[in-house]
Amino acid sequence: MTLINRRHFIQHSALTAAAACFPGLLLANQGGKTLPTPGFKADVEIEFTAHAARVSVLANGPATLVQRYSAKLIKGPVQTVVQLPGNYLGPILNFRQGQKVRVFFKNELNESSIIHWHGLHVPQHSDGHPMYSIEPGARFVYEFEVLNRAGTSLYHSHSHNLTAEQVYRGLAGLITVTDSDEQRLDLPAGEFDLPLVIQDRSFDSKNQLQYVHMMHQRMEGFLGDIILVNGKPDAEFRVKSRAYRFRAVNGSNSRIYKLGWDDGTPLTAIGTDACLLAKPETRPYIMLAPGERVDLWLDFSGREVGSRLVMYSLPFSGTQPGMGGKGMRHNRLPQGGKFAVATFSVTEKVGDSPALPESLVPFQRLSQADTDNPGKPLPIGLSMQAMRPLLNGKSFAMDKVADFERVALGSVKNIRIFHDHEMPGGKGARHEANAENHENPMRGMRMKKPMDHDNGGSGGHKMGMGGGMMDMAHPIHLHGQQFQILRRVTDKVRDSYASVREGFIDSGWKDTVLVMPGEEVEIIKPFQDYKGLFLYHCHNLEHEDLGMMRQYLIE
Repeated sequence: MTLINRRHFIQHSALTAAAACFPGLLLANQGGKTLPTPGFKADVEIEFTAHAARVSVLANGPATLVQRYSAKLIKGPVQTVVQLPGNYLGPILNFRQGQKVRVFFKNELNESSIIHWHGLHVPQHSDGHPMYSIEPGARFVYEFEVLNRAGTSLYHSHSHNLTAEQVYRGLAGLITVTDSDEQRLDLPAGEFDLPLVIQDRSFDSKNQLQYVHMMHQRMEGFLGDIILVNGKPDAEFRVKSRAYRFRAVNGSNSRIYKLGWDDGTPLTAIGTDACLLAKPETRPYIMLAPGERVDLWLDFSGREVGSRLVMYSLPFSGTQPGMGGKGMRHNRLPQGGKFAVATFSVTEKVGDSPALPESLVPFQRLSQADTDNPGKPLPIGLSMQAMRPLLNGKSFAMDKVADFERVALGSVKNIRIFHDHEMPGGKGARHEANAENHENPMRGMRMKKPMDHDNGGSGGHKMGMGGGMMDMAHPIHLHGQQFQILRRVTDKVRDSYASVREGFIDSGWKDTVLVMPGEEVEIIKPFQDYKGLFLYHCHNLEHEDLGMMRQYLIE
């Protein structure tokens, strides 16, 4: 049985089991929605296709074979779909709060796929749960109302065991949402509102994408040697001497960015994951983990024509053990190294520019008093023991939810995210794993003899490949409604934490949060509007595919 056929078999078997366990939540044909819903009157209709294509990514040499999304607007405002010509990224989707959206998705790949609208608060059947993955030649109909406030989201493939490689090969794109609160602000718009989708890739001598397949590389997560912005290398933006809004998206599989200017000028954020902030926040640098977004206010006022600024990913340490990078092409740019992201060249002097608002949008700040489990947070325990990335000691299974993963519709929960191998109480979660891990991603793989590797700056610990500690930062993404960060507990972090400490913007609505080694993060998450199964997982996409994913059942 080929690897892809085995994946299809596992996925189909898991879906059948899920249908038996959650019959009221699945569609009648077990994962396929092929017809529009009578009575759902769409304001926007889009035809979406996933297919193979050849795109000239690098300046010289052959075109690169990629997987990409193409879209055609059937109904709605003309700017709803903005194509990016000559680009492997999918088109930018521009929505308004309150719109009803219908997407006809057709899979023209040679493997199963499904789309997740990362950051949008939508029903289970439109969220891109891998149980809805469709086979080659099939189609799926998404239907949802845009409930989100103004902000920046993304969309990408979410077919289990295929997510990381499909996203890496191009299946991703940007989403913007606007609303009346945003429209009352004088924010940069039109040509002054631009995407900044940051990704890393590796290419062979024929310009073809190289991906990781060895197990220790997958455990570390893919790290490329070329930085692409908006699908192109050596990105340069020609700007005027005025303010811009740049919607920065970390579209990499596992790379973490520490965004900052080369001249030390601080960065100002006006929004985090899918929502504007209550007021602008300024940092010396901004950390951006896979799946995270930040809306940047970049003001070039006062800069002379001909001046150039380079945005870097600045150096940091302590996010991973540093295994396996030396001498390997896929890891030529180490995690935490310094490298240029994009250059901004001032090409025109102008006299008009909007001023940075002192306040942005109305904002409700949640507290423990708003939760129905104060002092008894739901756990998300992170562990990578014995080469198995787990959450709460368990691997992903479509037909399983633990008792604490069943939550009542309308509830607001306090959730504690912690490192299961470091924090008190972790052993209990891990010891429950074996009974439910019938889909162990490591089964059948040949392992080398365990050996220790240098930790790469995260405090001097050693890591054994066969069962020792895997000390890594994990970007944790929760599907469904967004959450707020209540607090970070840092009394057990290492000295290296100082290199990232000032880069977290925790005051806004979030759907993805970076949890550093030794760190504990408490969040408050509403579970409103929709019943069903909603995932939570590590957004290091290699970890997600290896099973570092679970789900809540909202009932």
